Amino acid sequence: MAAHRKSAHRKPKQRPFTGPAARTAATLALAGAATATSATGAGAAPAEPAPTAAQVRAKVDRLYHDAEVATEKYNGAKEKAAAAAKAVDALADEAARRTERLNTARHALGSLATAQYRTGALDPAVQLALSSDPDTYLERSAYLDRAGDRQAGLLSGVRRQLSGLARVKARADQETEALAARRAELHRHRTAIRTKLADARKLLATLTADERATFERSADARHGGAPAHADRSAPRTATTAATPAPASGTRAARAISFAHGAIGKPYVWGATGPNAFDCSGLTQAAWRAAGVSLPRTTYTQINAGQRVPRSQLAPGDLVFFYSGISHVGLYIGNGQMIHAPRPGAPVRIAPIDQMPFAGATRVA
Repeated sequence: MAAHRKSAHRKPKQRPFTGPAARTAATLALAGAATATSATGAGAAPAEPAPTAAQVRAKVDRLYHDAEVATEKYNGAKEKAAAAAKAVDALADEAARRTERLNTARHALGSLATAQYRTGALDPAVQLALSSDPDTYLERSAYLDRAGDRQAGLLSGVRRQLSGLARVKARADQETEALAARRAELHRHRTAIRTKLADARKLLATLTADERATFERSADARHGGAPAHADRSAPRTATTAATPAPASGTRAARAISFAHGAIGKPYVWGATGPNAFDCSGLTQAAWRAAGVSLPRTTYTQINAGQRVPRSQLAPGDLVFFYSGISHVGLYIGNGQMIHAPRPGAPVRIAPIDQMPFAGATRVA
């Protein structure tokens, strides 16, 4: 009995799996090991490296340039939208005038028809037979003939007024559709500008204070170097005097004088002054002060005068940059211009060799 109780409490001996059971256990073990390895590897995967300060600066510069391209497209779309709105208003005024003339013609026609009805309801032969004064009747008959001719003329006039009014309304519908398209285009460009500038601000926010200061210094070097307040009173050096200034009182001199007065004012996309400017807004305002009307955008201003080679630049010429003609400045001599550079950089004097030169135009 004791031997039996001892064997009853003894643990059963573990036997190794064989056959299908062994294969199943091995598969589960391998799967578990693979899962553990995968989880460990995923947790240890290296993070995407943050962009360097140089890469951030390059991206910000590109975003500012793209925003300026979009700004000039916005300016062009805004000008076209304004023209379309003006055309719609003019057609609405014309339609109102034509409607008034049509109503007048209809009223005259109605009055004439009423008079004819009152005097000419009877057959002419019956009227003649009943008339005690044939001569008076014949005079009245001649008047009715003339009235009939007048009625025919009024009818023809009403038809012309109706046809003209229909044409005006059709043109108004076309211009209204064009205005809607221009406004949609305006919205797209406005959205693109705001998005690019917001992206640039986010990138700049990733820089340290020192990196941000370095970016601003490098941007200043590319767009003019000296602080805006120093530009106003910069003395004329012998080198600057090498390019003769335009004669006092000339249109070029007045344009340059206006641009000098704008130095230090902020760059704001879409602005044409007097307190802020974008690049083409500044040149347009400067030449407007000289009595010359320029179109609104860089890509139309370049065709607003006589093209001149870079070697023959004179103060007052418009100088353009980049292959897409997306930036413009006002040349002041000695390789320098006054321009509105970009958001955060106010109107200033800058060398024209800091950007890819695309051409120049002499306005006057």
